[in-house]
Amino acid sequence: MDHSAHTPLRPEELNAANLEGADVYGPDDNDIGNVSHLHGTGQNAQVVVDVGGFLGLGAKPVALDISRLNFMRDENGKVHATTMMTKDELKNLPEHHD
Repeated sequence: MDHSAHTPLRPEELNAANLEGADVYGPDDNDIGNVSHLHGTGQNAQVVVDVGGFLGLGAKPVALDISRLNFMRDENGKVHATTMMTKDELKNLPEHHD
C-alpha cells in the first residue's frame, strides 16, 4: 500500500474514537496488528496494539508511545497506522495488562 498519498491525522484527531480498531502496518507493509485502546490523549497517549493472532484470538497486547506510530487516513477515510517496528519487535515487548 502506498501511504504517501494518505493524509496524516492532526494532533486533535489522536483520540480513541478515531484510533481504536485501526490497522497497524510494519516497515514491510504487512498488517501486524490493530489498535485495541488508548491510555491518555494527544501526544502523551499510550496506544495498546494487539499484535498477531487471528480474528482477535491469540493476540498479544503491547503498549507503545503514540509517537512510535504514524496515523493517517486513506483515500476512503479509513484510519490506519504505520510503524518502523516489525511484528517480531512488537511481540518481544512486555505484554500490556490493564
